[in-house]
Amino acid sequence: MKAVLMSGFGGVDVLKVGEAEKPLPKENEVLIKVAATSINRPDLVQREGKYPPPPGDSEILGLEVAGVIEELGSKVTGWKKGDRVMTLVGGGGYAEYAVAYAEHLMPVPANMSFEQAACVCESYITAFLNVFMIGGFQDGETAIFHGGGGGVNTAAIQLSNALTPKSKYIVTVAPDKEAKVKELGAAMTVNFREVSDFSEMVKEFTNKKGVNLILDHVGAKYLSPNMNSLAYAGRLVIIGVTSGIKAELNLALMMVKRQQIIGSVLRSRPVSEKGEIVREFTGRALPKFADGSIVPIIYKVFPIEEVAEAHRTMEEDKHFGKIVLKIADL
Repeated sequence: MKAVLMSGFGGVDVLKVGEAEKPLPKENEVLIKVAATSINRPDLVQREGKYPPPPGDSEILGLEVAGVIEELGSKVTGWKKGDRVMTLVGGGGYAEYAVAYAEHLMPVPANMSFEQAACVCESYITAFLNVFMIGGFQDGETAIFHGGGGGVNTAAIQLSNALTPKSKYIVTVAPDKEAKVKELGAAMTVNFREVSDFSEMVKEFTNKKGVNLILDHVGAKYLSPNMNSLAYAGRLVIIGVTSGIKAELNLALMMVKRQQIIGSVLRSRPVSEKGEIVREFTGRALPKFADGSIVPIIYKVFPIEEVAEAHRTMEEDKHFGKIVLKIADL
């Protein structure tokens, strides 16, 4: 099968389209003929040799796919060959065929293209898990979403619009993406290139109450302003550490304000745990895609042969929304 292979670890030049062995589904898996996948930040980190796939998963890049079921494992029920599906995968998305656990599958709504479906699983499930399931975000509360132009954060914005329409959110964002974030409904934006300590702005906006939830992928640099921006019983959910892993924390303030700091990753969770997350997302969030309340934001679709350019586009960080890799016409 056609797949994106790596000649080693490093820059985009290590990515080449070549031939790989077609995977075989295990008894609780399905084989998917892939129409599209998407480029996610962890793909770049894996390409650099810093984020290996979980044991037993494919070494080929790609954390999500959309396509049709080609073959069913012997113990798979509830699905049939030809079903349009989208799913998380531990690896192997940048290929013509990929295997996925049956309990991680979701049906592609009739109104969605495969390219749109390829945007859903990694970014929207990550956002849903951390904002709603872990973060406990409720309608009428206020949040900060850091990095407003990326896939997870635009997903968090859209999910909040659909699931908690009375909530308000503040978004830290690059100046060239500020207008688009405001169009999505941000109550306030902060230019992170000019403002490193946003806590005073947040206090002024919230009448000194602070926010109930912060979704953060920055890490060390933002720990202090994040904690200063949290309300009493506020939750800080950390899903990335792009600025570093070590920072000082005022434990006394955290105790007095009953604040919570929660670390979270999705890829390395057990299969059954991911299945529970997918079921929750399918029941609560997927109907919003089916009725058109949420439409995935696609920045650009690249053919598989242009995978290096797709990675380069993400590295440049000028995109708004998802970068999609088209594998085949189905």
